[in-house]
Amino acid sequence: MTDTIAALASGRPPAALAVIRLSGPAAFAAVQALAGRIPPPRRLSLCQLHAGDSLLDEALVAVFPGPTSASGEDLAEFHLHGGPAVVSGVLTALTALPGIRLAEPGEYTRRAFANGRMDLAQVEGLADLVSAETASQRDQALALAGGALGRLADEWRERCLMLLAEAEAGLDFAEDEADVAERLDEAARHQLLAMADELAGLIADSTRAARIREGLSIAVTGPPNVGKSSLVNVLSMRDAAIVTPIAGTTRDAIEVPLDLGGIAAVLIDTAGLRDTTDPIEAEGIARARRRAAAADLVISVASADAPHWPTPPDNGPPQLQLLNKCDLAQPDLPPDALAVSATTGTGMTAVRDWLSTWAHTTTRPGEPALLAHARHRAAFADAEAALRDAAQAPEPVLRAESLRGAAHAFGRIAGRIGVDDVLDRIFSRFCIGK
Repeated sequence: MTDTIAALASGRPPAALAVIRLSGPAAFAAVQALAGRIPPPRRLSLCQLHAGDSLLDEALVAVFPGPTSASGEDLAEFHLHGGPAVVSGVLTALTALPGIRLAEPGEYTRRAFANGRMDLAQVEGLADLVSAETASQRDQALALAGGALGRLADEWRERCLMLLAEAEAGLDFAEDEADVAERLDEAARHQLLAMADELAGLIADSTRAARIREGLSIAVTGPPNVGKSSLVNVLSMRDAAIVTPIAGTTRDAIEVPLDLGGIAAVLIDTAGLRDTTDPIEAEGIARARRRAAAADLVISVASADAPHWPTPPDNGPPQLQLLNKCDLAQPDLPPDALAVSATTGTGMTAVRDWLSTWAHTTTRPGEPALLAHARHRAAFADAEAALRDAAQAPEPVLRAESLRGAAHAFGRIAGRIGVDDVLDRIFSRFCIGK
């Protein structure tokens, strides 16, 4: 028999309220043992909780019979006062009952997946939702947790299975009615190539989805002492980077999270770019150049008393040129550059507006963006390759085999096929009570 698991599903005490969740065959017996009765299903009922003769708390209790509960099995919740002693006392009383133990990370959600209450893509969306920090991340996670990607993958899988049925039917015409087989063959090729091209478009858009989930990267570069660290501190509204008048203060990259109008970003303060014989500073500069090359945007900073920007590399990321220290001098600005002062705050509103507009243009958060996980992108890429192989297959038998491969790839998205090797990694992202 499956163990019954118990855990604190809310934040760490002390708090105004605390929620303890149980799931498993002994959940209702535990409610009976502590509350003295089992309240009506799916309704909060006020109960006194006892352990022997000791009153633990007066709490709201709800029970959810399986298999229609969130975990797919009998589930109960205790809504308690959020003091440490209350939470500890109830958990101690629960785990003293036969068949009840403390839950492991992600175990509630893993049971929901095992019992068919969620597919694997929904599980990943739920994990993203728990860690979402911006509005765009929340919206993307909600779509994934709501089953949008699983439904899309199932639709594609159904299309593959229909073509597979046609390919196998075409074998019946291979000898007796060659002209019919030839027409079926040509129609299938066109359809397969169209499907592969459609998939390629979805995969190409996956970079945008990944940027929403992981955040845009913005590297701040420029010579020493132009005020890069001061700009990072002002933009992030926190004292994240050390600021001194000594050139070369920043050696290693410093990452600071940023919310650009609901779009997650990471601001990267880098070492000042110059020639140096100091091996430590030289390594910092090399790292700065690598981070800038891999960034989604480079903020190239110059000082108003020495207004010079290095020539950006070919095929590099887009650049925003900032002329800092405009309170000290006001030289002519090149086109599209912005004059700012990290000291006085002049021009910083314009910089934030520019970054927010760029972030929204880059990620287009209002449009669906589901292929945010590497696992999803890999499955869709495998399916595209299989569809192209099917289109080029010289024989119906080979085409059918490639279509089975495409259907298998789509089945991996929802966790219906071949996902044992990723389950532990996915569920380890969850907290104890989830």
